[in-house]
Amino acid sequence: MSTTTSSLSPPRQQLVALLQRLNFGRVEGLLVRAGEPVLDPMPVVTREHKFGGDNGPRPEAGRGGALKAQQLDLMALLDALGDGTIAVLSVKHGLPFHAELPA
Repeated sequence: MSTTTSSLSPPRQQLVALLQRLNFGRVEGLLVRAGEPVLDPMPVVTREHKFGGDNGPRPEAGRGGALKAQQLDLMALLDALGDGTIAVLSVKHGLPFHAELPA
């Protein structure tokens, strides 16, 4: 399993960057083909706005570096899905928090 952002495929790098820019919110209807996220067309992205909170992108957005446990779990989920859809991917602090999958 890849352990740094730069070792990921370009679609996976784009997904990690999207989540870091989003910071808090959700991605809905994320298509997965052959274990790779499909970002064209872009899934529905909803940003959560926290009053009095940090609403900008994560400071590490676009910097690369070592993947965190939650990001590694997401990559494993993409591999396991193969072809499918992540109905809802919740994002907290720029990291995948939980995923809802069709039954």
